[in-house]
Amino acid sequence: MDHAKIKEKEMGQRLEELEKVEEIMVGGETSIDDDVIASIAGVAALEIEGVASMGTTSVRRSFSKSIGRSEKRSQGVEVETGKKEAIVDLTVNVIYGFNIPNMIINVRKNVAARLLDISGLVAKEINITVAGIEFPERMSGRLE
Repeated sequence: MDHAKIKEKEMGQRLEELEKVEEIMVGGETSIDDDVIASIAGVAALEIEGVASMGTTSVRRSFSKSIGRSEKRSQGVEVETGKKEAIVDLTVNVIYGFNIPNMIINVRKNVAARLLDISGLVAKEINITVAGIEFPERMSGRLE
């Protein structure tokens, strides 16, 4: 046999082996930390017009820190996750002048969509507490 034909035959066999490797399904378990899910939910909530910030009002936040409450609560997002579903509790501050019920509907829709798109989790519940209201004239640098 010619030396070139042997190499060509060997390469053909190797290419076939590589193609088979792509077909092999590799199993395993994936887990996404609750802090990651909380971050996704928090960012998604802040994307909605009229949501000023996440968490409690600045007075409550200062008080919580002084008594040693956890940082997660002051960030305004708590989550419970399973393998396929999540329950999200959000605490938001809103901007004065926005329709709160409509804003909350938009927050729920956006958070649910982002969780599904990014993590594959279905939002079973999205509970929202409006903890405070911020006035545009007092929000330096936030509104133009």
